[in-house]
Amino acid sequence: MKPQHQQDKKTNVLFVCSKNQWRSPTAETLWRRHPALNVRSGGTSPNARHHVSEDDIRWADVILVMEEKHKSRLRAEYTRLLEFKPVHVLDIPDDYKYMDADLVEQLEQVVPSILSIFQDGKILT
Repeated sequence: MKPQHQQDKKTNVLFVCSKNQWRSPTAETLWRRHPALNVRSGGTSPNARHHVSEDDIRWADVILVMEEKHKSRLRAEYTRLLEFKPVHVLDIPDDYKYMDADLVEQLEQVVPSILSIFQDGKILT
C-alpha cells in the first residue's frame, strides 16, 4: 500500500500543440477541474502563446501531444529531460477552434484511457 501522501498526489499533465492557441488550451480547460490532475498547456512553436519550457517538462509527470511532430520537436529540444518521461501522441489534427465540440469529444475519448482515470466504466471529470 502506498503512503497517504503518495495516494493523494495529483498527476501533472502537460498538453502540447503548436501555438498553444486552440487544442492544448482546450485540453487544459477540459481537464483542469479533474480531482486527480494538475494540468498545463504549451506550444512547440516559437510563436506559441506559451512556449513549452524546461520548467514545464520538469513539472510534468506525463506529456500529451496532439501530433507526432510535437513529440519530435520536444525530443529535439529537451532530449535529456524527456529520457524517462512518458510522452503520448493523441493524433488530433489542427482542424479545431478553442472548445470545438468535436475536439472536446476526441479529448474525452482518448485522454482517460491514457491516464487511467476511469471509475466503474465512467470518466472521472
